Amino acid sequence: MLYHASNEIVEFPEVRKTKYTKDFSWGFYCTTDFEQAVRWANRGEGNPIINYYSYEPNNELSILKFDNMTDEWLDFIARCRSGETHQYDIVEGPMANDTVWNYVNDFLSDRISRKQFWALAEFRYPTHQISFHTLSALNCLAFDRSEIVYDRKRKK
Repeated sequence: MLYHASNEIVEFPEVRKTKYTKDFSWGFYCTTDFEQAVRWANRGEGNPIINYYSYEPNNELSILKFDNMTDEWLDFIARCRSGETHQYDIVEGPMANDTVWNYVNDFLSDRISRKQFWALAEFRYPTHQISFHTLSALNCLAFDRSEIVYDRKRKK
């Protein structure tokens, strides 16, 4: 089961080019971490909606998977955040939490070195993301349902 946080029901996922690129470039992002999805859904305006999808991997697709935060992961994010695209159908790996994301930004803007990044990120634990970048990749998803889920841990 994969989860997509939104403020709307997303029965038919899309890949949209937007003003800003994300960790793995433009794509449709999901996670296996339900609590993470709830946090993300509750960040913006509107109803916090969690969309549920069944995921059936297609081994014929080009898939890049990062099991951990590594130099390769950091370099890939740096390229994607700088506007470069890639040829992968699906990319899966760690998602930097807000603290690690600040370190990534500092690294990308040359405020800290790679060595400093890893020293700061060493005891931070990222969450999970999987991004779908092509129509073939989106065909691996089947919409199951959606529901409004409020974050009970969030301060009002």
